[in-house]
Amino acid sequence: MLGMKKQQPAVHSAVGPGMQVLGEVTFQEGLQVDGTVIGNVTAVPGQSSALIITETGRIEGVISADQVIISGTVIGPVEARESLGLMSTARVQGDVRYRTLEMQPGAVIAGQLQPQLTPPPNQPALPIEPHESPLSLGSPEVRQLMEGQMFADDDNKPGQIEPRFDL
Repeated sequence: MLGMKKQQPAVHSAVGPGMQVLGEVTFQEGLQVDGTVIGNVTAVPGQSSALIITETGRIEGVISADQVIISGTVIGPVEARESLGLMSTARVQGDVRYRTLEMQPGAVIAGQLQPQLTPPPNQPALPIEPHESPLSLGSPEVRQLMEGQMFADDDNKPGQIEPRFDL
């Protein structure tokens, strides 16, 4: 599906078409939603998980799983710990968090996209050293500019600035 290369866990559970579940849903491995869930849908942490919401599927609540593929409607925030796939018929009303995102043209998100960036493993972060710009606020050039002494006309009269355009 899309360009996702990672193997999806097997789907062992389903909310069938025409079925409506009220309340929190917790699942292991894979869950396919063809009906409606009004409540949070959460995969058991620590195991590889996939949530597939088909075109007829609808979830109103918080979603959390490793891999999330949406073709239907979601009202609420989505956390895809690994990957998020949005098919062309996907409609999401809420913020989405993901590590990788694949989105087909036509998919709609009414919320913020929040990529979860992580540093590469075993790579220490580079230290940030203070750096002073050659044109810091205390530099003579900036003071002269603020006092109207730079770019003065040929007579070098302070306060009389003649615009110069070098094209």
